[in-house]
This record gives sequence, C-alpha cells and structure tokens, in this order.
Amino acid sequence: MLSRAGLIFALAALPAVYGQEPAAPATPNNTSAPQSYTIETGTRIPLALISSVSTKSSSPGDRIYLETAFPIVNGNHIVIPTGSYVTGTVTEVKRPGKIKGRGQLSVRFDSITLPNGVTREFRSRLGSVDARSGEKLNPQEGQVISDSNKGGDAKTVATGGISGASVGAIAGSAAGHPGSGTLIGSAAGVVGGLAAVLFTRGPEAELSKGSTVEMVLDRPLTFAADEVNFTSTAPGHYADGPGPQPARNSAVSPIPARRPL
Repeated sequence: MLSRAGLIFALAALPAVYGQEPAAPATPNNTSAPQSYTIETGTRIPLALISSVSTKSSSPGDRIYLETAFPIVNGNHIVIPTGSYVTGTVTEVKRPGKIKGRGQLSVRFDSITLPNGVTREFRSRLGSVDARSGEKLNPQEGQVISDSNKGGDAKTVATGGISGASVGAIAGSAAGHPGSGTLIGSAAGVVGGLAAVLFTRGPEAELSKGSTVEMVLDRPLTFAADEVNFTSTAPGHYADGPGPQPARNSAVSPIPARRPL
C-alpha cells in the first residue's frame, strides 16, 4: 500500500489530460539532404550546337560550343540543368575526295559550365548524332562520317545523258538523221555527266547550328550540394537555330535565273 507521499508522486506523473499519450522519444533525423551529387561514367548528355562545324570550314584545334538540351537528374535533384554550356575541340578533319572517300570529322568534349558558373573539365566523346542531314557516326572512333553521294552521282550522269540525247535528236533531225543524232548526243551527255562527277567532291561532313548530339561521360562528375543550387540563377535555354540542313546529294548545279531583257 502506497504512502501518502508515494500516492502524490504517482498522481503527478500522470498526463495532464486524461487519455493523452506520452511523448515518443526523439529519433535521429535520417532524411537530411545529400552532401553531394554524382553523375556516373557513361551517362549520355544531349547537346545542341551553338555554332556549326564541318569538314569544309573547320580545322583541327578549332573550338566548338554547345548547350545541354535536357536536364540531368540525380536523387530527384537537377544537377545539370538545360542550357549548361559545353566546350569542345575539333580533333580531326578529312574532306571528301573527288572520286571516292567520305568526309570525316572528329570532336572531343572538354568542359561543362553550369548556369551558376560552376565548371568541370573532362575528355568525353560523341555517343550519337542527329542523322537528319545524312551524317553517320562511327561509335568506335567517335567520328562523324558524311553521307554517300552515289544517288547524286547517278542522277548527274543520267541527267547529262537525257539532256545530250535531246540536243542530239534536235541536231540529228535538222540534218536528216534523228536516230544517230540521239545516240551521239546521249553518249556526249553521259561523258559530260561523268566528268562532272569526277571533278566534284562528295558531301561534306557537317554538324550545323541547332543539330543535336549526345556526349558520353568518360568519368564521374561530382558536385557539392551548394554547387547545384540554382534558385538565384536564370533558367537555361535550348540553343536556337535553323537545325540540320537537308543533305545535298546532288552534284548538279542549279540553273541560274534568266535576267530580264
């Protein structure tokens, strides 16, 4: 049986409100924000070209400039926002030949700068290219290869033969020998078409402004939490531009407009 003092102590320990649950013991907070974010090796980052690069106008050592076209996320947090700047270098240029050989262009990516100015350096390669202009990518070499011009060459020869046959038929009719004139004119046109093919380079390898490519990271990129805080940074933007131009596979020169008399 409790003494008077013990009873008073027991009543004082009861909750102030009937039915109130005693407070649960405090537990450590395990939901704190990460201290850093890492984008792993092999991550593919879509890029858009700010400036054009081609086998016709570029040389090894030239700089190229791009922007990220899609945000890269880690742990539900945007680490590389759209509009981050990427710089690269042209490492190899090989122009297409007049008889055979395709244009070849190699580039290397060197650094990325986030919208808040945080920069990381690396040495990354191309993972894919936008194929709307006909260029292909050699994934082993990271090399952009121009489209083949076989279709354009055949069209040039055929057009020359047809044009020559028409001229020959007219000349032959005037001379009273339409059949032989057609044959002679056709042969001459084919020869002219072949000459045009032999003295004309194939399509250049080109990545025009606004084209999209993928960069494959060759190493992990780690950013501290305060380096990927973009609350006071203007949102990024996608590189504007006309986009890839249609492939120019025909070697036939356009007929100039006739001047008014």
